[in-house]
Amino acid sequence: MNEAGVAQSGAQEVLSANLRELYQELILDHGRRPRNFHLMEPCDASAEGYNPLCGDKCKVYLKISDDVITDVSFTGNGCAISTASASMMTQLAVGKSVADAEEMFQAFHALVTGGQMPENSPMDFEKLTVFGGVKEFPSRVKCASLPWHTLKAAIAHADQAVTTE
Repeated sequence: MNEAGVAQSGAQEVLSANLRELYQELILDHGRRPRNFHLMEPCDASAEGYNPLCGDKCKVYLKISDDVITDVSFTGNGCAISTASASMMTQLAVGKSVADAEEMFQAFHALVTGGQMPENSPMDFEKLTVFGGVKEFPSRVKCASLPWHTLKAAIAHADQAVTTE
């Protein structure tokens, strides 16, 4: 490899390390100061989720008008990844149709599991790429996806709590 190639490779490694650090900071920020973390009463739909592997618990509350999610909040306790995922999910789901929210679930699930990304997703992946690295840690995939499974259950008006098992 010539000098230019070595310099370019070194610059990419620094950029990659800086990007990982930025992603880590974003997850920690949402984990420490979650957005939309509150009980919503009354609500049009809600669901509970539980990750028995690590003990994360999540409850998602929705207000829906004319098939559009007008408000989302969550409560519960969990690790920084689970809390950050719920926080960012609530920010992205507001204003989306129920169908778009279900597509967001599919896209997020593909992101964190390394699956096939759907085309023309309604999701803003730039903000959620911070969770792309969890696919390398199967137990963390469950942490990141718990709020999304719970959102999907709330949309479906599920009677039973969802689990990641």
